[in-house]
Amino acid sequence: MKWGMSDHPDHVGRRHPARRPVYESGNLSPIIFLTVCSHGRKPLFAAHDIHRLLCDCWRDAARWVVGRYMILPDHIHLFCSPVSGPYGEPVHMWVKYWKALASKRWPRPDEHPIWQVDAWDTQLRHGDHYGAKWEYVVGNPVRHGLCARPEDWPYQGEIHHLTWHDRT
Repeated sequence: MKWGMSDHPDHVGRRHPARRPVYESGNLSPIIFLTVCSHGRKPLFAAHDIHRLLCDCWRDAARWVVGRYMILPDHIHLFCSPVSGPYGEPVHMWVKYWKALASKRWPRPDEHPIWQVDAWDTQLRHGDHYGAKWEYVVGNPVRHGLCARPEDWPYQGEIHHLTWHDRT
């Protein structure tokens, strides 16, 4: 199943992502669930060279760290967290930065433009949301008919281990 961004379960009825600041309060850990799509939903991402390129760009855009991620042909899901606390660089500026890095390094210039202008971000509210969101994400390749089992999909991983800090 292909999701239009307004059809995604977290985005029903919205045409643009909400721009709420990341904050740390109570039991809210600054972990963001992010969805980024290709321009025109072109199937550009599910390739070994692009997988490596994206991981390199996320490492080079070091103001945020990437936890678990799933790269699908036309969109990417990832979990990320700011390095310098919740009041550092806004997530949308970080996304813009690593998208620009990836575009400059893109191995096939004829595929430009690469990115849909916006991205969708949702701050996780409880520790159990991280696991639940990952269960949704990890099932994507199977739901899209790309593989029989989630563990067979080669374009996924974890760069940094993000942990939920419950301060209640």
